[in-house]
Amino acid sequence: MSTETYLNHPNFGLLFRVCIVDDGQELYATLYAQRLFFLVTNSPAEGLVFQPLGRSNARMMLESRLRILRRAGQQADFDRLQHTYKQTFQ
Repeated sequence: MSTETYLNHPNFGLLFRVCIVDDGQELYATLYAQRLFFLVTNSPAEGLVFQPLGRSNARMMLESRLRILRRAGQQADFDRLQHTYKQTFQ
């Protein structure tokens, strides 16, 4: 079963979810180039809000999420996200 999640950005086309950052916030990247990153917030009042991020900020968010998963003992989620981290940033 695939757990991939996609969004259509009005200007940049199809984005894929890299990881969940916080409650109601997710990190997305452009599908093909994986060079543009967006923090997407699902706000009841405004709907989906796309905030562009630089590569270094996106990397820090992903590293922070990896630390949270490791501390929580969620090894399967940690392994999947670490694989995504290596594909995206190395």
